Amino acid sequence: MAFSKQPLSTGWTFKDRDDETPGAWMPVRTVPSTVQQDLIENKKLEDPYLGLNELKARWVNEKTWVYRHVFQRPEVPDGATAALVFDGLDTLATVRLNGATILESSNMFLSYRVDITEALGSSNSTNMLEIEFDCALLKGIEMRNEDPGHKWCGMFGDMGRLAVRKAQYHWGWDWGPVIMTAGIWREVRLEVYSARVEDLWPQTHLAADHKTVSITAAATIDAGNPEGCVARFHLTLRGQEIASEEIPVGTDKSAQATFEVRNPELWWPHGYGSQTLYEVSVSLSCNGNEVHQVSKKIGIRSAEVIQQPDKHGKSFFFRINGVDIFCGGSCWIPADSLLPSISAERYRKWIELMVAGGQVMTRVWGGGIYEDDAFYDACDELGVLVWQDFMFACGNYPVWPELLDSVRQEAAYNIRRLRHRPSIVIYVGNNEDYQFQEISGLTYNYEDKDPESWLKYDFPARYIYEKILPEVVAEYSPSIFYHPGSPWGDGKVTTDPTVGDIHQWNVWHGTQEKYQIFDTMGGRFNSEFGMVGFPHMSTIEYFVQNEKDKHPQSQVMDFHNKADGHERRLATYLVENLRMATDLETYVYLTQVVQAETMMFGYRGWRRQWGDDRKCGGALLWQLNDCWPTISWAIVDYFLQPKPAYYTVKRVMQPVTIGVQRAHHDWSVVHAEPAKHSKYEVWVASSQQEVLRGTVELRFLSVETGKDLRAPAVFENVTISANGTSEITSGIIDHVTQPEPHVLAVRLWIDGQIVARDVDWPQPLKYLDFADRGLEVKTQPGSSAGQRLLVVSSRKPVKCLVFEEQENVRISDSAIDLVPGDEQIVEITGLSDSDPPLGYRYLGQ
Repeated sequence: MAFSKQPLSTGWTFKDRDDETPGAWMPVRTVPSTVQQDLIENKKLEDPYLGLNELKARWVNEKTWVYRHVFQRPEVPDGATAALVFDGLDTLATVRLNGATILESSNMFLSYRVDITEALGSSNSTNMLEIEFDCALLKGIEMRNEDPGHKWCGMFGDMGRLAVRKAQYHWGWDWGPVIMTAGIWREVRLEVYSARVEDLWPQTHLAADHKTVSITAAATIDAGNPEGCVARFHLTLRGQEIASEEIPVGTDKSAQATFEVRNPELWWPHGYGSQTLYEVSVSLSCNGNEVHQVSKKIGIRSAEVIQQPDKHGKSFFFRINGVDIFCGGSCWIPADSLLPSISAERYRKWIELMVAGGQVMTRVWGGGIYEDDAFYDACDELGVLVWQDFMFACGNYPVWPELLDSVRQEAAYNIRRLRHRPSIVIYVGNNEDYQFQEISGLTYNYEDKDPESWLKYDFPARYIYEKILPEVVAEYSPSIFYHPGSPWGDGKVTTDPTVGDIHQWNVWHGTQEKYQIFDTMGGRFNSEFGMVGFPHMSTIEYFVQNEKDKHPQSQVMDFHNKADGHERRLATYLVENLRMATDLETYVYLTQVVQAETMMFGYRGWRRQWGDDRKCGGALLWQLNDCWPTISWAIVDYFLQPKPAYYTVKRVMQPVTIGVQRAHHDWSVVHAEPAKHSKYEVWVASSQQEVLRGTVELRFLSVETGKDLRAPAVFENVTISANGTSEITSGIIDHVTQPEPHVLAVRLWIDGQIVARDVDWPQPLKYLDFADRGLEVKTQPGSSAGQRLLVVSSRKPVKCLVFEEQENVRISDSAIDLVPGDEQIVEITGLSDSDPPLGYRYLGQ
């Protein structure tokens, strides 16, 4: 018989297990879902994202919930199999069919398949499916108490979370609420088949000269008797068949075909080439009848992590198809606390924002989930590289035998699910667990290479990160690089800047350094760093329900900022750099200015270091997104509205960018005495693969008058190195003879077009007078419907001109610095002719 599947998405009811009152069972609109979504739908729970409602929703976290579904017995021919498939159960679930337990699951990250052929009732009978979700919060606490010998240390939430294979951010994080979801969080379906393709694994082996590729397609078959079964493999490109082969299924229930392709079209990260995707498919026929077909899209590319000794220590950067890639991008957390609410369209919009922002890589963080297929589809199709953490974060995990077995299954399942994807270029064991080993004083002897001895230490999770996970990666995805943790570097302290990757949190956390020196604090790969910035006013107005709470220090505002010590930290960076304000709109804007400046100083300097023997191989800011409407490090808020920092990163990550920066003068150390002299430097960074020629202009302009304080310096026909950095000029600013505060403004022309700008300002900005800037914003019609052009200019230098963000409206540039005589054009798309112009503000307005 042909394979058939029936999603069980409707017809469910649910209730609190312990509620025996009449009418306790409530309808479920659709699954996948979470109990919180279903309670909201039944008006039993207020939206936990609004106001202080999260506190009102905490009772849900401590309950056990039951879901029930009745279905008709499907037709199951003789010799066929009926199976229930659960792509995701959250988390401690007991599944019963007609009263008999058929599955007990304890891992949110696993898929389960249960043969129910014999358990089904007779023909045309109804069958009762019931799933009981035990309370993960209380069960975790119970397991923690049962093992007092383990050192339960870490951050965020009760440490019982370490014992439960559930998304760790559900226990609450320093950017997210405590929402312990339960439910059928991914699809559940009924399948009936006589034989099926269990797995299809396409592997590519690209020749060093890229002239040929060998594509091996290996299929495993689920069939009682594979005799008479044939697998027909097909390779297609843009719907056109390139090759095919028919292979009998062996007695080991497998079949394999190999295709040789000459002059293949390669898959590249965006900005480096096209994202060509081939399709590999297999059709399974048994006794002449086609019974099942599976296909996967693949990209042909090579991916390496280059770790070689050099003058800076040991490199850490990515090489794709032989090309060194500076991996600027951002870390990714789950896009919602209620995971089933994220649509494929919403996933794609997030990745489209990354691409539009020049971001080449995203890091799927280890406290969330192995993401939905729609997320990876978008990365494959749009050309965003994926750094994939395994799901461990910020703690000392136990190593009970049953837990280790579950982890091995989890890793194998998810690698098999993801291994064909060209976007995935690295697997990483955990997030910050080695860092917490150091902080907590746990034992880690890198020189001890005996895995069995690691289980006896008080940091036994090393066994997971350095034995289980690398073994599973080697078995199921041997072509992808494995890195034991983030941060991690050859067993050295996790803050060592000479090797591996680092998380640089001495801006905001730690020693709270000035963000102006961010570039001096980087490592070989900066996989976390950040600065908190408020979301836009429309997002704040969404979660702040009462007018009385719309001020920067209200309880609701603080409640929606989960970062420890955020009041002190944010106040420090604000008062050090900007003139303070107490009205909410200005305060929001000022936090965004600080965040934008912080990200710019980090990215600008680290990208420059790419040209210094790959001193910095990449920078992934913390974080791209939010999981609820909140105040956090995200540079795009929950409603996909970019903050100003998004645009400052976008400018630095353009294919060719220019930088100008004067030496840091620490005004707080010298008690605000001005510098007598300042060295400045100008450079160009390029990701282009060919040498370019350009013209660079450097101007010195008064902040107060907008006039040039000296003649512009023009450098013609400068050589711009391929995929590196070109130093253009340097000099000294003499503040004694010219004490007037002035900006350094640079522009780069290539082929007669301005391709990049940068402006360096005297620091701190709070010392500058921004009155009477003479800003002009003129609106012109664009070249297409729904497009407008904003022509912006000024009589005096303008700092951080930010345009209003609106849903479904896209802005080509914002957080702009302007200088006289340099008119800029901003494209606005998504506004109708009748819509009013976007609002805007700038520093000192």
